[in-house]
Amino acid sequence: MKTTKSLYSLKLLSLAALSAAATPALAETAALDKADTAWVLAAALLVLFMTIPGIALFYAGMVRKKNILSTLAQSCAICAVASLLWWLVGYSIAFSEGTAFAGGLSKAFLAGIGIDTLSGTIPEILFVFFQMTFAILTPALIAGSWAERMKFSALLLFTVAWSLLVYAPVCHWVWAADGYFFRLGALDYAGGTVVHINAGIAGLVGCLMLGKRKGYGTQALRPADLSLAAVGAAILWFGWMGFNGGSGLAANGRAAMAIVATQIAAAAGAVAWIALEWRLRGKPSLLGLVSGAVAGLVAVTPASGFILPASGAAIGLLSGIACFFMVSIVKTKLGYDDSLDAFGVHGVGGIIGALLTAFFATSDVTGAALPGTGEQLLIQLLSVAATLLYGGLMSAVILFVIKSTVGLRVSEEEETLGLDLALHGERIE
Repeated sequence: MKTTKSLYSLKLLSLAALSAAATPALAETAALDKADTAWVLAAALLVLFMTIPGIALFYAGMVRKKNILSTLAQSCAICAVASLLWWLVGYSIAFSEGTAFAGGLSKAFLAGIGIDTLSGTIPEILFVFFQMTFAILTPALIAGSWAERMKFSALLLFTVAWSLLVYAPVCHWVWAADGYFFRLGALDYAGGTVVHINAGIAGLVGCLMLGKRKGYGTQALRPADLSLAAVGAAILWFGWMGFNGGSGLAANGRAAMAIVATQIAAAAGAVAWIALEWRLRGKPSLLGLVSGAVAGLVAVTPASGFILPASGAAIGLLSGIACFFMVSIVKTKLGYDDSLDAFGVHGVGGIIGALLTAFFATSDVTGAALPGTGEQLLIQLLSVAATLLYGGLMSAVILFVIKSTVGLRVSEEEETLGLDLALHGERIE
């Protein structure tokens, strides 16, 4: 591939070395490394495994029986649609040369990417696939906020528009060499802003625009099968090692350090959540245990390749506490129906992790000098605010257009019957 000419200061060059996703645009001529290639191949499959079956089962276990199949269908459909979009133009918008806010169309349909085209020490086509799995996972996370009440047609239309107008541009801002926040020095190792904050704010906007589920606040909308949710969460936990560990695109000590920090954060998040639940509610629940683990995983994602394991423990502990209060207390008091807590866990956890990265990132892991904590915190705040503002506004516009055309929400009769039978003609007996 063409080598981008360096226009950066030494400081920005150091930061470039920290950004996993910037590799294609910054790579110097290099030979293929078989170890790196094998590891990234495995990591990419682990991230795909996070959506199907991970997110699919995790979400399906938390809805009511009459909506299990429709919830599974959403994850599978998003996987198919997002994959095609990434191949068509999504990768090009995210990672080809362009402006500070979006790439061009020079790599639409993966033009110019052959079997021998390298991205650093791995094939660029492998980098395309690795990033495709992130583009699949992110809209699948959003669906948790409006579970049990959104039209399937509306979901598909939203996935198309949001993936191209929100996900790909934000990805370019943060991870492409000419992206605004990449140049500014924002640290997001594996997707705190690009994936989790982006998905969380879209989910919050969507659940507010759709309104509450029928019976929310007056009936107990109990999960149908928490065993499915636990299996899905376990798959997420396992797959997250590829999500974070693979984001350096290399089989080395830094990948191992990211994996250990990730594991410690997940454990700390789980312990923090159930400790609070045990203390305040008298019993530690299985759902609380896996929710805390996911909160820890979310929060450590932006920091994972920049920190030591002790920092992972601190991030996991703080995110477990914050997400517990957000889901258990704040959401209830405010009265909005974020069905499966996409915002409460992914949005809030992503914000916490992105900001704490400024405090815990260390040159002992990065191998390069970092700005002072105050300077880095300001940069992180700007990237978080921009993602919340742009992602929130664009999601609202997209949802408004869909609402004005095909409609967002199923009818009251369809919601009562259940989306499995009403939308897909299938049900679990």
